[in-house]
Amino acid sequence: MATKKPGLYLKLKDSYPKCFDALEALGEAVRQAGPLDEKTLHLIQLGAAAASRSEGAVHSHVRRGLACGLKPEEIRHALLAVTSTIGFPNVTAAMSWADDVLSEIGPKGHKR
Repeated sequence: MATKKPGLYLKLKDSYPKCFDALEALGEAVRQAGPLDEKTLHLIQLGAAAASRSEGAVHSHVRRGLACGLKPEEIRHALLAVTSTIGFPNVTAAMSWADDVLSEIGPKGHKR
């Protein structure tokens, strides 16, 4: 599954290519800096996105997590796991944002 980037991201990247190249290089350097695998890193970043109430970042890390092999139930479990840290309202918002993306992949990705 290819990572789908929203139009605003692409528009900003076209407008500020050097900034986005630097941001992407930082992301790659962080991924290479330690022993954590790509799936684990996306789950960590997903939890941080939920904690900061960043809908776009939740969408991004769900998409990127799916692209690297995460299952929808792993994504939901990671969000559920931060309930006692960030609170139930924040988790339910993040679950809703995750479902925006998971519903795009069909019935296997979206439990009703």
